[in-house]
Amino acid sequence: MEIAEQRAGHLTIIEVKGRIDSNTAKVFGERLTTLIAAGGQRLVVDLKNIIYISSAGFRVLLVAGRHAEETNGTLALCGLSTEIQRLFDLGAFTDLFEIHPSREEILAKPA
Repeated sequence: MEIAEQRAGHLTIIEVKGRIDSNTAKVFGERLTTLIAAGGQRLVVDLKNIIYISSAGFRVLLVAGRHAEETNGTLALCGLSTEIQRLFDLGAFTDLFEIHPSREEILAKPA
C-alpha cells in the first residue's frame, strides 16, 4: 500500500494505492489519526487506486470517521471502483460515509 497526501485549499486529500488489509490497515489508520488529531481537518480519502479493502480497512475508516466528527472535522471518500462500491454496499457502509464519485466533485463544493 502507498499513501500520498495533497493539500487542496481547505482539504487534505489522502490517495491510497494497493490494498487496505490486515497487513496495511494499521499504517493507514495511524496516518489518518495523525491528520485528524490536528483538529478541524477536512479529509478526503481517494480510493480510486484501491484494489481490495478488508474488514480491517473498513474498521480504520469507521474509527477515523468517528474521530473526525469528535474533533469537528470531516472525512469524505471518493473514487470507489465498482468492486469497492459493491463491498461498501454489502457491508452497509455507504450510509455511514460521505461518498463522492471523484475528488474533483468534492473540490468544486464550497467550504
